[in-house]
Amino acid sequence: MTTYTHGHHESVLRSHRSRTAQNSAAYLLPLLTPTDRLLDLGAGPGTITVDLAERVAQVTATEIGPDELALTRATAAEHGSTNIDFQVADVHALPFEDNTFDVAHAHQVLQHVADPVQALRELARVVRPGGIVAVRDSDYSAFAWWPRVPALDTWLELYLAATRANGGEPDAGRRLLSWAHAAGLEDVTATSSTWCYATPDEREWWGGMWAERILSSAIARQLLDAGLATPTDLQEISAGWRAWAAHPDGWFSLLHGELICRVG
Repeated sequence: MTTYTHGHHESVLRSHRSRTAQNSAAYLLPLLTPTDRLLDLGAGPGTITVDLAERVAQVTATEIGPDELALTRATAAEHGSTNIDFQVADVHALPFEDNTFDVAHAHQVLQHVADPVQALRELARVVRPGGIVAVRDSDYSAFAWWPRVPALDTWLELYLAATRANGGEPDAGRRLLSWAHAAGLEDVTATSSTWCYATPDEREWWGGMWAERILSSAIARQLLDAGLATPTDLQEISAGWRAWAAHPDGWFSLLHGELICRVG
C-alpha cells in the first residue's frame, strides 16, 4: 500500500471537483456506448463518475475506503444519478469476477498505487474480451510554467520527493505505455493532453488552490514529518504560488499521458 500524497483537504477537493468527463476523459468518450457497464476506479469526489454515468448503462464506482467513497456517494446523490453502485476496492486485487465490465476507467490513480502493472492486470481481468481499459495520469516533471518563480521549482522538487517517499510515481504519464506492455496488454493506443491555466481567473484559482494546499493539505504534514521541508519553506512556496498567479504573463500547463487498451 502507498500513502495518498494529496489527502482530502477541502483545497484538494476543490481541485478534484473541477474535473469532468469532458476535461478529464475526452480521449475515452467517443468509445462509450449506452449499453456499457463501466468501472470507475478511484472515483474520488465523483464529478467524472456522474458524467460517465450519463453516457452508459451502469457505473460501479470504487474507492480505497468508506470515507473516500462517501465523497463519491454525496456527489452522485446531489446529481440525482440512479445508475451508480459503490464498492470499496483495492486495485491490486479487485473484488469482481473476470469479464464483469465493458470498460474500466482510472483517472489520476496509477501514479499513487504501489504496483501499477498489477493494477493494469486487474483492470484488464475484470473487462470482457474486446472491452476497454482507459487510464490517464499526469506527468509532474513535464509540467511547464512562466514566469520562472524559484519557489515553484522548489515546490516541484518537494512534490516529486514526497510522492516517491509515499510509494507513488509522479511521472506516471510518460510510463503508462511501458506499464501496459509489462502487464501483457498489446492492443494499446497512447496519447497525451494538457490542462492549461493562463487567464487571470484561472491563475487565481490554480495558484490560490496550491498556495493553500502546500500549507494545509496532507502533503504539508508529510513534508514536515519527513524533514524534507520547514514551515518557512512551505510559506515561501505558498507566497511563490500567489506571486505567479498575480503575474499578468502567468501560464501553467500540465501534461497527461493517456491509454486506451483493448482487452484480448
